[in-house]
Amino acid sequence: MEIPESSNFIQDIIVNDLKTGKRTKVHTRFPPEPNGYLHIGHAKSICLNFGTANKFADFGGITNLRFDDTNPTKEDVEYVDSIREDVQWLGFEWKGGEYFASDYYDQIYAFAEKMIEMGKAYVEDLNREEMQEYRGNDAGKPSKPSPYRDRSVEENMKLFREMRDGKYADGEKCLRAKVDLASPNMNMRDPTIYRIKHCTHHRTGDKWCVYPMYDFAHPISDWIEGITHSICTLEFEAHRPLYDWFLIELGLENRPQQIEFARLNLTYTMMSKRKLLELVQTKAVMGWDDPRMPTVCGLRRRGYTPSSIREFCDRIGISKADSMVDSNLLYFCIREELNRTAQRAMAVLDPIKLVIDNWEDGKIDEIEVENNPEDPSMGTRKIPFGKELFIERDDFMEEPPKKYFRLKPDGEVRLKSAYFVKCVGFEKDADGNVTVVHCTYDPESRGGESPDGRKVKGTIQWVSATHAVDAEVRLFDNLFTLENPSATPEGHDWHEYLNPNSLEVKMAKVEPALANATMADRYQFMRLGYFCLDKDSTAEKLVFNRTVGLKDSYNK
Repeated sequence: MEIPESSNFIQDIIVNDLKTGKRTKVHTRFPPEPNGYLHIGHAKSICLNFGTANKFADFGGITNLRFDDTNPTKEDVEYVDSIREDVQWLGFEWKGGEYFASDYYDQIYAFAEKMIEMGKAYVEDLNREEMQEYRGNDAGKPSKPSPYRDRSVEENMKLFREMRDGKYADGEKCLRAKVDLASPNMNMRDPTIYRIKHCTHHRTGDKWCVYPMYDFAHPISDWIEGITHSICTLEFEAHRPLYDWFLIELGLENRPQQIEFARLNLTYTMMSKRKLLELVQTKAVMGWDDPRMPTVCGLRRRGYTPSSIREFCDRIGISKADSMVDSNLLYFCIREELNRTAQRAMAVLDPIKLVIDNWEDGKIDEIEVENNPEDPSMGTRKIPFGKELFIERDDFMEEPPKKYFRLKPDGEVRLKSAYFVKCVGFEKDADGNVTVVHCTYDPESRGGESPDGRKVKGTIQWVSATHAVDAEVRLFDNLFTLENPSATPEGHDWHEYLNPNSLEVKMAKVEPALANATMADRYQFMRLGYFCLDKDSTAEKLVFNRTVGLKDSYNK
């Protein structure tokens, strides 16, 4: 079998492992904690883990989906279901199987007892604050041994089993690994590997009241599943010595290798699940799937496609250095795709009536337009056109500035794919606002083409007032006003940078064909951006979300 060529440093490692015979297969895993919904950063990890295994399919390349359910106070079946849905929606299958850390609780517990028997773990009576004081810090404060560090194996085993049997309260005791108190790496200074939590687990119920810490459960779970390459984000780099230490001390062969890569940081975006949860709980957003959220389900509701997110993850690449990715690249990826695939449609977000004075009363024309000029195979459709239309309010100005090429007194524009019209007057309300624009049309300009070669610079969209369908249109902007809301200036709080204008709602008029839109459809509203139907839509009320605007600032 031919080994595939590498395209990033992680694949470099795998290729070398296969060439040297260190590995004969490739087995990865995606191990989310079910304490929230997945976000775009997780999508990068999903694409990396599943994509890497798929690339090495000839070498048994498979990926496990494993839920790190070691903290029952924050976990929920709702999150488990959402994670499954998101991974599948992104286009991946966990061919290695679906697992939970809780599947291995008996084995992990047995390994903890083995650590005690080896004199490598002890039961701690210090509380959390006291333990932090004893451990020192990485700024030069040395650690000192806990008064309970030298308990006998017999006493530790007795106490640990009493912890398991529910004799002690939460926080009263814990089990710590006896590693290296002099290590400059704080993770090695006798880390906690088991803590007491009297609560019901979403899978194991009340069977356990002691739960393993992630740093202990993770390497053991990887080993049990036969993972070859345990791919993590860069914040786990300092945990790797401990990951290896547990596997070595327990005498486990065929140990998995942990490899770290830089997590995704996206401008104007918050990636902390804890803070995203707060936004949901305080109703600062409509829920986990709010289209302003960076969650996979939020992106899905906003109109992003799996292929656009995979393309984005492919473009940003894999590195060891933390960096900030411009969110415009994400917009670029979906815009490029929708430009090729989205059907065009007429919509007016801020309508003002236009009356064609020389149009015959009651006459309805049918204007044929292309569904997508980028793809002729998508065909054409017909849009009704009559005496009264709606146009955008800002497509008419009574006193326009220079180089204003839309409708103005005595000015002429092209109504998209229809006719040339010339403004001959307008009406105002008592407040001086223009309510109706009066025009005449050129019957010879049908199709938007001039019969005499005269040039008309402005082209505007329209919908028939008689046939238009009402729709709520939601326009989204960045959820935060600060480029990096995770690094707020000193003396400020991240809440201060929530964008009060991140959602704008318009009551629009759209062409009648949109009454039959489905959740799978994607549209380019002419001159306005790309849109999709929102789940809040009903037969009585259409709701559309703007996925992204037409303007591309990424390449600039």
